[in-house]
Amino acid sequence: MHQTTSAGSNFRASLEGYARAGIRYVEVIPRLVEEFVKQESASTAKRLLADLGLKAVSSGGVRGLAEPHAARSQAIEDLKRTAGIAAELGIDRLVCPCGTAEKFTSADYVRGVDNLREAGEIVKPLGVTAMLEFMRGSTFIGTLSTALKMTREAGHSNVRPMLDCYHFWAGLSKFEDLDLIRGSEIHHVHFQDVPDIPREQLDSGTREIPGDGVSPLARILRKLKEKNYRGPLSVELFYPQIQNADPYEIAKRIRAKAEPILGEAGVL
Repeated sequence: MHQTTSAGSNFRASLEGYARAGIRYVEVIPRLVEEFVKQESASTAKRLLADLGLKAVSSGGVRGLAEPHAARSQAIEDLKRTAGIAAELGIDRLVCPCGTAEKFTSADYVRGVDNLREAGEIVKPLGVTAMLEFMRGSTFIGTLSTALKMTREAGHSNVRPMLDCYHFWAGLSKFEDLDLIRGSEIHHVHFQDVPDIPREQLDSGTREIPGDGVSPLARILRKLKEKNYRGPLSVELFYPQIQNADPYEIAKRIRAKAEPILGEAGVL
């Protein structure tokens, strides 16, 4: 479970709800972590996870690391802070979305590769991997193929591509692009569905519980399995009625919807 799915709750309440619902893996988000750590401590947060039988497999949310832009120095500071807290919690993956809407040139992609290398050097001493997330509306890295190209050219052991099922199916990527993935190349997966509405109405928040939309999720998971992906599937949802609901009830509902898909795909 991705804590964005329960953004209306706090760090403790969301984790307690997930644990009650039988969830064992979570993706924490910096805002909730930092609020908790400020009031308590990183060691208390780590102990809470352990006491609940949860493993935090990833931390979300440092933007603006790949693309050249005027505020990138702030993005670097955000990376240092967020990666530092993640490392204290024993988390070794950090999601780095590319959601820009600026205009870019071919030369900017050369700089983007250097930027990714720099991010890799920052997180490497902490034992953290910066995972590049392409986003469907991004004007810089909006497709799986571009994300694969950029991370390969960066050639850094602590910079890896990830795949968000929503951005993949709702965006400009094609199903055949999954064949471009090299074995074990994908480092993390966000797992959600695309609603059955005109594609022109889709935005970053229109994400459904797996099984409630039109994405061929079982086919996607089978292809990822073929490409040796064996990592977690993190359910990240944005509808306010979900984010403000009881984390326990939402996690139960998601499990009931998602597990048949995992069984169909042969990954459960």
